[in-house]
Amino acid sequence: MLWKIFLFALMTFVIVAGISFPIVETPTAWYQFPVIPGLEEKAKIIFFHVPTAWLTVIAFFMALIYSIRYLKKKNPDEDAKAYAAAQIGMIFCVLATITGSIWAKFSWGSFWHWDPRETSIFILLLIYGAFFALRSAVEQEDKRATLSSVYLIISFLTVPFFIFIMPRIMTGLHPGSADDTNSGPVVDFKMNANMMLVFYLSLAAFTILYFWMWKLNYKSIILNEKAKLIEE
Repeated sequence: MLWKIFLFALMTFVIVAGISFPIVETPTAWYQFPVIPGLEEKAKIIFFHVPTAWLTVIAFFMALIYSIRYLKKKNPDEDAKAYAAAQIGMIFCVLATITGSIWAKFSWGSFWHWDPRETSIFILLLIYGAFFALRSAVEQEDKRATLSSVYLIISFLTVPFFIFIMPRIMTGLHPGSADDTNSGPVVDFKMNANMMLVFYLSLAAFTILYFWMWKLNYKSIILNEKAKLIEE
């Protein structure tokens, strides 16, 4: 119970600080953030967009791990954990797309430009969206779990390319593209100590939230499967 209170307090602080703390050219107070060239006030999106993108990768990676474990052990619990991770990963992938689109609207004039990074995350949405279509089309549990595991393993092989490689080797509008000489990739953002603190607290808060959601989700999947067996 205490960790839930801690998570609530942490998320509240991140949301309030991330939205309300002003960005100024020369910060002189603890609640002020520095100007990041090319981003200015819009830099606040990194407190929400980067964590959702980060957890998309973490979730799909966990789906990969538990899929491998299922193929080794044939334990339905491993399949449930992989399925739960894929579901939560899809949610965060959608959130990353939405927050990125909001930033694009204010930076580039419209919500979508088919920038390499926008294109890559759209492809990931299609790849993992197809996974849910495949899973729902197979009724036999063992066959469904096996096909799902194989699909999630193959799907994750595309994640590093579409998330980390493609957007950086192609020219585009997004910070960190091959022709970006202004703001640079996220890891090169010139944050002061206060901004860095809020950024990493946001990563921590969203990560804790993800693992809580994942744990609840896979337990509900297991309970649902048990309920189906009882009904049969």
